[in-house]
Amino acid sequence: MTAKEAADKWNISHRRVITLCQQNRIPNTAMLGNMWIIPKNAQKPGDLRLLSSVKSNFAKPFVKWAGGKGQLIPQIKKYYPPCLGTKIKKYCEPMVGAGAVLFDILNTYDMDEVLINDTNAELINLYKIVKSQVELLIENLSILENDYLTRNETQRKEYYYNQRLLFNELITNPNDKNALMRASIFVFLNKTCFNGLYRVNRNGLFNVPIGSYKNPTICDRDNLLHVSKLLQNVNFSVGDYHSIENFVDSSTFVYFDPPYRPLSKTSDFTAYNKTDFNDDDQIKLGKYINKLANDKVFVMASNSDPKNVNENDNFFEDIYSGLNIYRVSAKRSINSKGIGRGKINELLITSY
Repeated sequence: MTAKEAADKWNISHRRVITLCQQNRIPNTAMLGNMWIIPKNAQKPGDLRLLSSVKSNFAKPFVKWAGGKGQLIPQIKKYYPPCLGTKIKKYCEPMVGAGAVLFDILNTYDMDEVLINDTNAELINLYKIVKSQVELLIENLSILENDYLTRNETQRKEYYYNQRLLFNELITNPNDKNALMRASIFVFLNKTCFNGLYRVNRNGLFNVPIGSYKNPTICDRDNLLHVSKLLQNVNFSVGDYHSIENFVDSSTFVYFDPPYRPLSKTSDFTAYNKTDFNDDDQIKLGKYINKLANDKVFVMASNSDPKNVNENDNFFEDIYSGLNIYRVSAKRSINSKGIGRGKINELLITSY
C-alpha cells in the first residue's frame, strides 16, 4: 500500500507515515521512484509516549542557554494540556533556545508535526546540522575538544579567541558550505565561553569572553545522536514569534519562553538578549498569546514573577487577565552579584 493508504488505514496524517518510513519504524518498506511502498499487513507503529525506561536514552539540551528550563521540567510538565498526544498532535516552540521543553515533548509524545523557531539564525543552523549531519558534527567537535583540552591555560585562551574570530568571520557570510563549521564552532564556544552566553555586539559579532571551565564536555556524542534521531520530525524557521502564524491551529500546543522581565536593575534574567526585550515587547507578546488563546490554540508561556520583589506589581496579571497564571518554584539569582540567589517563583501562563 502507499503512504496515503496507510495514513487512511491508521487514521494518522500522510506526512506522519512518511516520517515513520524515514525513521525505519515500519518494517520492510521500500521506495518506488519517489513513493514509499508499505506492506499491506504492516502494523501501525506504537505510540512513543515513553521511548525508553533508561534515562540515558533520553535526549536532552545539547547547548547551555541562559534561562534554560531543564531544572523546571518536572514542574512545567504538570501543566501540559491533558489531551497532549491525543487531540493535540502538533507542537511549536517560537523561542526555542536550548529546548528543554521541546526535548521533553519529543522524548515523551509521538507528535505528527513539530516546528521550532528562534531569532538566532546560528542557533537554528545548529539544530539543522544536528538533524542532518550529526556524524560530521561529532567528528569536528571531537577534534575541537582534543585540541582544547590538551592545551595549558594560556594556550587555551589563545585557542578560544582564535575560534571566536573564525566564527565571526564565518557568520558575516553564512552559506551552505560553511554551515557545518559554523555549527561546530558554535558548540565549542557555547561549552567554553563565560556562562554559556550567546551575546553579540552591534555589528552582530559574538563577543563573550572565555569561561573558566577546567574540563568542559565539548563533544557529547551519545546525546547528540539521541537528539538527531528525535529531530527527524522537526521543522525549523528563523524570525520572531510571528513566524509560526501559518503552522498553529486548534490541535497545536505552543510553548513560549521569552526573555524574562527583569526583577531588578541588576537582574541577570535578560543578560543573554541580543536586544532588550522591554515592557512594550512583553505587552505585544501578551496580545499575540491572547490572540492565539482566542483562536483555541493551546498556549503555555513562562516568565519571571514580579511579586518576588514587589507584591503590588500586577504587570502580568493585567496582560493575561483572561488566562490562567500559576507560580512554580525555581532556583535562580535575581541579581548579577548572586546576593539574591535561591528559591524564587516563576510564572506559568496557560490558555486552557
